[in-house]
Amino acid sequence: MVTRKKTKVTPSPCPVCKGSGDVPRTVHVGRKRRPVGEQSGICLACLGTGEAPAE
Repeated sequence: MVTRKKTKVTPSPCPVCKGSGDVPRTVHVGRKRRPVGEQSGICLACLGTGEAPAE
């Protein structure tokens, strides 16, 4: 019986957040919802892991 080598697969970084897990989100204020700045938000594609989602 032949034993197989186990290869470790390294996941590729998420294309949306580029592996950081955070993406900028625009902050809106006022009744007219004017954009005033950005804050850090979780990446919804990888859910903050930084790894590419499984297809």
